[in-house]
Amino acid sequence: MKKKILIEGMSCAHCVARVEKAFQTQEGVKEVKVDLEGKNAIVELTKELSDQTLKEIVEDAGYDVVSIEKL
Repeated sequence: MKKKILIEGMSCAHCVARVEKAFQTQEGVKEVKVDLEGKNAIVELTKELSDQTLKEIVEDAGYDVVSIEKL
């Protein structure tokens, strides 16, 4: 399953790396690709993670979630 997360507050490559690292340490995340220009992250999951959990991962990294959608 893949989910697209729209993220506000990222402004540089360091922000991208911070969000990627936050997801990579989470059990159930197979792959994450963060797009700075598109202000989003595409997260591929190996198991179901709630939208709330995904939102908390981003917020704990210091950014705001605008929306989450399944792909």
